[in-house]
Amino acid sequence: MRIIISPAKKMNIDSDSLGIRGVPRFLPEAQKIKQCLQRMPLHKLQALWRCNDAIAKLNYQRLQGMDLEKNLTPAILSYEGIQYQYMAPGVFEDGQLEFLQQHLRILSGFYGMLCPLDGIVPYRLEMQAKLMVEGKKNLYAYWGDRLANQLSQETDFVLNLASKEYSKGVTPHLFHKTHVLNCTFGEEKEGKVVEKGTMCKMARGEMVRFLAENKITHVAGIKSFDRLGYTFSEKHSTENHLIFIKGGE
Repeated sequence: MRIIISPAKKMNIDSDSLGIRGVPRFLPEAQKIKQCLQRMPLHKLQALWRCNDAIAKLNYQRLQGMDLEKNLTPAILSYEGIQYQYMAPGVFEDGQLEFLQQHLRILSGFYGMLCPLDGIVPYRLEMQAKLMVEGKKNLYAYWGDRLANQLSQETDFVLNLASKEYSKGVTPHLFHKTHVLNCTFGEEKEGKVVEKGTMCKMARGEMVRFLAENKITHVAGIKSFDRLGYTFSEKHSTENHLIFIKGGE
């Protein structure tokens, strides 16, 4: 099994808490993206990043001296979004970290796909950013089927906890033999399942922690997730899509 998740915009530098295990598999491709970004003026980068002046200046400064092989932070500690706060990787035990190193993959517009203990640097680049690299019209075209091919070589079962922005860069290209299991965390209102962005991020982080704590790699175990008030809903789910309802039975 491989679990895929999204990255987060806000990033941290922490080279002391955990040691890295290596560099990202797609580092050469990330180097090309970095060079492309470094050639862009600040105003175009700000438009690409869709951020305020302060965030644009911070990331512009990061780009100027960016070295993808120095002062690295393990990927799982580098991201600071809500999903990662609820995953709480800083307090994982060694066995749980080993489980995630084997089974968890973080998707990234900049790095492509990361193992939790790959060493990375702070960057700002969403997968849906309209950046042309090596003649490709955007990052989806640039990455193509590379990420999916790597995943399909690693496993025939992918648990998709990533947002649509990131998962659509991978799941359509997976080998036909690869079983993709999607998860939705929502509330039932007037017979429909309604998702709320913040709660979804919280639940995805909790799900990763739940899987790591219990060493779960099978569908029955995934269905037993019961945190943040969510429970598996048999009536709403299908073979390829598990629905967890908040306050459900």
